[in-house]
Amino acid sequence: MTDFMTSLGFIGVGNMGLALMKGFADSTASDSVSIFGYDCFPDPDKRKSVENLGGTWLDSESEIAKRCKYILLGVKPQSVREVVTKIAADLTGESVIISICAGISSEFIRSCAGNAVKVVRVMPNTPVMLGLGASAVSADESVTAAELDFACSVFGSCGIYEVIPSDKMNEVICVNGSSPAFIYAFAKSFIDYAAEQGIDSESALSLFTQTLVGSAKMMSNTYESEKSRGGAEAVKTVQSVIDGLISQVCSPGGTTVAGMEQMRENGFSEAVKKACEACTARAAELAN
Repeated sequence: MTDFMTSLGFIGVGNMGLALMKGFADSTASDSVSIFGYDCFPDPDKRKSVENLGGTWLDSESEIAKRCKYILLGVKPQSVREVVTKIAADLTGESVIISICAGISSEFIRSCAGNAVKVVRVMPNTPVMLGLGASAVSADESVTAAELDFACSVFGSCGIYEVIPSDKMNEVICVNGSSPAFIYAFAKSFIDYAAEQGIDSESALSLFTQTLVGSAKMMSNTYESEKSRGGAEAVKTVQSVIDGLISQVCSPGGTTVAGMEQMRENGFSEAVKKACEACTARAAELAN
């Protein structure tokens, strides 16, 4: 008989669910944890993938809820009501639903469950598929520290995570959940320009992607260095660290300054802000 306290069940084994399952199964965090999977669109390949990771395929959402304390809900936001209603009778006050459904509040999940189920909300992003994900995590007050630690260990096995206030989960979607698409669009603009100038697209892709990697490391490493150097009261803000890095590239009267002026004149920052606001607004709509 499966130990309820050490069981993690995935309802939804699509790309994201399977990536999270693989990361967790390959980590030491999964030691002594039984893993189960179910998908409402089952196929032999999904079942085989779950079993190859040491998991057990179950035949319904209800079986997942009966067998597992931790239930990772990886379905489309529009399907949450139907799925949670189906498993409501099988949930207990000790069940922990880990939801990666954008815009769906804990209150909505509990209303569908019809009981005092515990909820951890997570906004991961697609780089979890490479083990390089960035996940924002929040939890109900009823979730214990140990339960939150377990949920975090799932996402920590596929990258990094940050615990944030529960009332900021819609606002954070643009920061890490949707931003990969924005970054890809940003990259495509540079690569398209390179192609227009007769620069090979593969070369441009190689140069630009490495620039993204290097620039990301420059931001995180520089900020961590500032923190370790002077104590909390001497630490620069994240914004000032990034401003400093921009200044390093912007030689007075140089090419980068000319480009930055055009970005400002064409409303780059405002366009990013509006994209973020649109993400947050859509998340609120999905919750209704």
